[in-house]
Amino acid sequence: MAQLAITQIKSGISQHQNHRDTLRSLGLKRIGHSVIKEDTRQVQGMVRTVSHLVRVEEVK
Repeated sequence: MAQLAITQIKSGISQHQNHRDTLRSLGLKRIGHSVIKEDTRQVQGMVRTVSHLVRVEEVK
């Protein structure tokens, strides 16, 4: 299964609470922090919710 590298590029401070909660559930804590997640439908949905705050790259 493919993996995604998700990096937070913008702050969640002035965002809606559900966007901040989504960042936390992805494991992101600060700008520049990256996590590796499996490419599942649940993760894709979370990334779509906060797409304006994160950068996503596929890891091989």
